[in-house]
Amino acid sequence: MHSAYTYPRYEFRTPPELAQGPQAHYPVVVVGAGPVGLATAIDLAQQGVSVVLLDEDETVSLGSRGLCYAKRTIEVLDRLGVGDAVVDKGVTWNLGRTFFRDEEVYRFNLLPDADHRRPGMINLQQYYLEQFLVERAQSLAPTLDLRWKTKVVGVHAHDTRVLLEVETPEGAHSLEAQWLVACDGARSSLRRTLGLDVQGRVFQDRFLIADVVMKADFPPERWFWFDPPFHPNQSVLLHREADNVWRIDFQLGWDADPEIEKQPERVIPRIRAMLGPEREFELEWVSVYTFQCRRMQKFRHARVLFAGDAAHQVSPFGARGANSGIQDADNLAWKLRLVLDGVADEALLDTYSDERVFAAEENLRNSTRSTDFITPKSATSRRYRNAVLTLAREHAFARVLANSGRLSVPTFLRESALNTPDEDEFEGRMFPGAPADDAPVEIDGQDGWLLSLLGNRFQVLLFAGDAIDLQDVGLPEAQALQATLDPRWRALGLEAIYVTQGATAVAQPARVAVDHRGVAARRFDAKPGTVVLLRPDQHVCARWRRFDSARLDAALRRACAVR
Repeated sequence: MHSAYTYPRYEFRTPPELAQGPQAHYPVVVVGAGPVGLATAIDLAQQGVSVVLLDEDETVSLGSRGLCYAKRTIEVLDRLGVGDAVVDKGVTWNLGRTFFRDEEVYRFNLLPDADHRRPGMINLQQYYLEQFLVERAQSLAPTLDLRWKTKVVGVHAHDTRVLLEVETPEGAHSLEAQWLVACDGARSSLRRTLGLDVQGRVFQDRFLIADVVMKADFPPERWFWFDPPFHPNQSVLLHREADNVWRIDFQLGWDADPEIEKQPERVIPRIRAMLGPEREFELEWVSVYTFQCRRMQKFRHARVLFAGDAAHQVSPFGARGANSGIQDADNLAWKLRLVLDGVADEALLDTYSDERVFAAEENLRNSTRSTDFITPKSATSRRYRNAVLTLAREHAFARVLANSGRLSVPTFLRESALNTPDEDEFEGRMFPGAPADDAPVEIDGQDGWLLSLLGNRFQVLLFAGDAIDLQDVGLPEAQALQATLDPRWRALGLEAIYVTQGATAVAQPARVAVDHRGVAARRFDAKPGTVVLLRPDQHVCARWRRFDSARLDAALRRACAVR
């Protein structure tokens, strides 16, 4: 098989435990250098937390695997320092098309609104994403210590620490962590070692992934067929990737033999039937998979925290696996840092589990519905599905019911215990628990984006409108705001960002975003004097129509789970 990608090999280096002898103690150890483990370790290191990342392999993942990265995930990757690399290398798309047999029945646009920096979706092979993340992780040494060919063979969790036993090419040793983050995949050995389980549903169906290298003038869109003439009674998915690679996903049925179906003599005729006999292509990667929709009951177990596929697994329809896992990392890292710094109580880590279990349930529910629609298990279910698809050609109500995989969207944590409920009247979707919307703004005289200013710390957006004097709209200067806060919150590095529409006088060194077109104010339903408190993961946690230091203090206390 042909591959344009050259897999890097990462060097094993003698760890200090073997070079120097004594067992070392670390604030955080992360196990698993896939996208989720790398994102978690990078986020922690960027916030000044010393972290060790262990992986038993010496390279990135084999094959394209995870492929579609949603807008929210790209925004997280921006803060991790790899967003531009992913967007530049990947394939941008917003449009999806669905076919029933040989006719298109409906299409959708992932980003119908303008004025966002990032597109609805980027397609990129997982090995590229991991390579970009590894390079970023290496740049953060020695705060981030990335260790290859290091296999965890024992875990002993105690009330105040976790002891790990590992094997390396140069011998076994142990290391101790205050906190352990398990990102070691769906078959998590850490989960099994600790006697923990996942619960849910296993789907009895098989699918063939064929990544093919070919030059084709198909547009960069998601194409999904139900019961196409070239693969009757089953479904097929087509996506474009980087390097002229195309992902083709064939439903096979539960009775298919995985080993037989992976053979080129079985794969190539399926592709020729789809693309036509004249199309030239080469196989890059082939795999047959089944899938499950399952999760752990909770993601925190004392000093061990689970993230990504180690904590929850979904079907691939909807691109919810890596996207939800990277958002796990985004939720966890800032909370772990605040607990380590002594600013927040350990109870804050329980909210990681609560919020991401809620997100996992949402993903499982949508993923299960998609899979049931794509793979009906009874004649009645198939008749219903086919009727919906037939009606979808002409009727909008049926298009809502047609489900070829509801694509990943960020979770709105509306019920989070960290939110301060609205006391004032607001409209729109930037309610407490919502991930912040982006908007074009001017920063230091240059065109920019609001989200580029947000994240990695608590921040307050102060909407000044076109007021000449902040006092006219009841807003304090940044230094005055800090002076009103409890010293605990000043230690957070709470930052004030003023969103103006004109020449508002704001004392330096405050950050200012000029919202000339009013997009930010519109998306946040902000009037002059409006205040919005944002978490380090860019989620809104409180908002008011006027500034009040007592309410801000109470909201910060709540957002850090401080009793």
